[in-house]
Amino acid sequence: MSLFLQIVVSGLATGAIYAALALALVLIFRATNVVNFGQGEMATFSAYCTWQLCLWGLPLWLSIAIGLAGSFVLGILAFRLFVRPLLAAPVEATVVVTLGMFVLFQAIVTWLWGAEQKPFPSLFLEGSFTFGDVRVLASSAGTLLTLIVLAAAIASLFAFTRLGLSMRAAAFDRVRSVLVGVNVERMLMLGWGFAAAIGMIAAVLVAPRLFLSPTMMTPILFYGLAAATVGGWDSPLGAIAGGLLVGVSESIGANYIDFLGADMRIAVPIALTLFVLLVKPVGLFGSQKVTKL
Repeated sequence: MSLFLQIVVSGLATGAIYAALALALVLIFRATNVVNFGQGEMATFSAYCTWQLCLWGLPLWLSIAIGLAGSFVLGILAFRLFVRPLLAAPVEATVVVTLGMFVLFQAIVTWLWGAEQKPFPSLFLEGSFTFGDVRVLASSAGTLLTLIVLAAAIASLFAFTRLGLSMRAAAFDRVRSVLVGVNVERMLMLGWGFAAAIGMIAAVLVAPRLFLSPTMMTPILFYGLAAATVGGWDSPLGAIAGGLLVGVSESIGANYIDFLGADMRIAVPIALTLFVLLVKPVGLFGSQKVTKL
């Protein structure tokens, strides 16, 4: 039993990273009805900028704070330059543009910093502690705590602030939001800014594990997409729950299914995603849209 709990705890820590990126994907999808396939590469670019600030001698947490502010601005600029001109275009056109952003940011990172892996400092202390027979790494506990704080902040923003309510209104119905005085374009820009900052959090959490590289967020993007699909593309809560569920299922599958190796463990979240779509196509926390004739 202790081994099983150990595996679950490890899966939760990994799932927290998936959940953070899934949350960024869901925020953009709710605002613009588009999946931003460049989200992971934008996060990688921000993580490299944070690493560069550390290399120049700035303290890690100050570098992260500056990186978060820069990520927010980067998200706004990405919306203004790449997405805003296509708001009236078919969704397929915007999807192609986000795929172009994927290639663009990966190329920029490779051009500026090279393709070699680089060590990234850990955000948390080394060491571990135990709960009963379960050993918990300090980094795993810190990752889960970061997700909890992030989820609470997002929930409070949407539930208790005028800005959050305006963002929810703009995501729900752009036309009617304008009629009640909501600046829809500004809300969309802020949504992209917040999503870019959240994506950067996922990147700096995973960078100490995988080492910093131009492609480090590419596999995380697949897990983030699976998490958003499992939880529901219109639910931030679903993105978080989906990320944790994907992380735990991957960890359990890799340890208890013998024929799955390191290269095949992604089959577990794929199978989970297919199962959820068969049972509830809108995801576990997604809302079903009903059209009256």
